[in-house]
Amino acid sequence: MSSRETILAAVQKNQPPLSPLPDISMFKVVEPDIAAKYTDVFTGIGGQVISVSHLDHIKPLLSEHFDTSKRLVTTLPELSDTAELITAEVDPHTFEDVELAVIAARFAVAENGAVWLTESVMGQRIIPYICQHLAVVVTEESIVSTMHDAFEKIASEDYGFGGFIGGPSKTADIEQALVLGAHGPLSMTIFLIK
Repeated sequence: MSSRETILAAVQKNQPPLSPLPDISMFKVVEPDIAAKYTDVFTGIGGQVISVSHLDHIKPLLSEHFDTSKRLVTTLPELSDTAELITAEVDPHTFEDVELAVIAARFAVAENGAVWLTESVMGQRIIPYICQHLAVVVTEESIVSTMHDAFEKIASEDYGFGGFIGGPSKTADIEQALVLGAHGPLSMTIFLIK
């Protein structure tokens, strides 16, 4: 037996007994208008929410709000006539010049404005982090109230890579000056489908 296997066996043998999880039912929040709550929180953290009634209504809004003369990519086949359709098979090193990425979220969280993205909706892991501007399609019925609800929802999901993204990338660590696009997109827009 190797030293690695010996250490892992010792760790597994010395696990503490399982204890029941705490009751978190007191944190249950029922929002009377969850879409309005999400919109308020998301715009409060620097994002923009644009309500649309159908996915097709996003197409004309892209040229209104973004520089469409630059590279636009999407994972949504419905938008492939407006933006370059990407898949997991594309070399991720080719995305250094993406101006706008349009992807769909699995769901959104009202309490903090985050969206849950997995590899299956990103096309490539790098897409939501390397683009200059990120647009995410969220359906109103997919919004959950709290992170407790979000974790309950993803607990049984099978995904390789996933992450919560809440608003445009920003930091104020350096001299307390707000810097946008520090480690991700300069702006983030939610297309909220009602």
